[in-house]
Amino acid sequence: MQNCDRLWRNARLATMAGEGLGLIDDGLVAVRDGRIVFAGTAVEAPRLSAVDVIDCEGRWITPGLIDCHTHLIFGGDRAREFELRLAGASYEEIARAGGGIVSTMHATRAASEDALVTAALPRLDALIAEGVTTVEVKSGYGLQCESELRMLRAARRLGGERPVRIATTFLGAHAVPPEHRDDADGFMAVVCDEMLPAIAAEGLADAVDAFCESIAFSPAQVERIFAAAAAYGLPVKLHAEQLSNLGGASLAARYGALSADHLEYLDNAGITAMAAAGTVATLLPGAYYFMRETKLPPVEGLRVAGVPIALATDCNPGTSPLTSLLLVLNMGATLFRLTVEECLLGVTRNAAVALGLDHEIGTLEAGKACDLAIWDIEQPAELVYRMGFNPLHARIWRGR
Repeated sequence: MQNCDRLWRNARLATMAGEGLGLIDDGLVAVRDGRIVFAGTAVEAPRLSAVDVIDCEGRWITPGLIDCHTHLIFGGDRAREFELRLAGASYEEIARAGGGIVSTMHATRAASEDALVTAALPRLDALIAEGVTTVEVKSGYGLQCESELRMLRAARRLGGERPVRIATTFLGAHAVPPEHRDDADGFMAVVCDEMLPAIAAEGLADAVDAFCESIAFSPAQVERIFAAAAAYGLPVKLHAEQLSNLGGASLAARYGALSADHLEYLDNAGITAMAAAGTVATLLPGAYYFMRETKLPPVEGLRVAGVPIALATDCNPGTSPLTSLLLVLNMGATLFRLTVEECLLGVTRNAAVALGLDHEIGTLEAGKACDLAIWDIEQPAELVYRMGFNPLHARIWRGR
């Protein structure tokens, strides 16, 4: 007899392991010390005993959802820029006029660590309420050493304020701040030689990201920070091919990037490079929708090449003020023509790979963290089909 802390029986499982969604009828999940002991059919389960046995009454259990690309920590908002875009201004025009990321930079620099945490908690709570158990949080609105450190410290604190796993990403190379307006190379030196060593010394980042775009940083500049990240043993990610094709995805793949994100202008060379490197394509339909883009990411090319596809909110104040991963599922299907299976894998198994955490989360398998979402649905497709409806019955984080 194997002793467990808790056991969920009479459930239907979408384990996300193996082929497809890993669907199981008459399923059972058992946990001990925050780890899954067994997840499978009841008839195949070993003899288990638990203090707490829960009858799921036929409800569906999936892994806890994962939002693998967010900018959850920031000061202020950019509602005025939204109005300007409605009036016809482009993202690039707003950015070059001092808006965009630099606008949020001023508000973020002025905010204390406590204020940043307080402002982020409602956004985090909205994600948690939809079954999200892991959230990636980027810096990138400080654009100076102390402000970037403050953002990452605030992000780490979120994991103490709520029962959620927080993965932090250093995005110092997000935009060129005003004090370096005509010296992007000089700012990159600050990012690599001042910010990154300080962040690494405090252990504040799980990965390093950059924005490779004509309004941000060139591939050569991005390669500089990738090399610096490698020296500190930090994996890399990249905002690539969102507004144009600079070959960022191929560069990211060359450095074994966990993911390349956005990818509307991704070409075949980039797809091939990502497939060879195992780099995840993280698609962000919220930004695509909010910015009224028309250039679709090459989903069919990614499929054919076998590139894993993840989905995320890209929660940020300027281009995706979105805190619903369930709505992202619907957007992924309706805007990008992803299948139900691709959408659900995109916020579980593939999202875990995009964070380098697939050994810990993303599937219902023995040994992994017991992060679960229990749903009042009749079939998994309902999670993708509905808009503005939350069928979450219970959220379990580390078995609790």
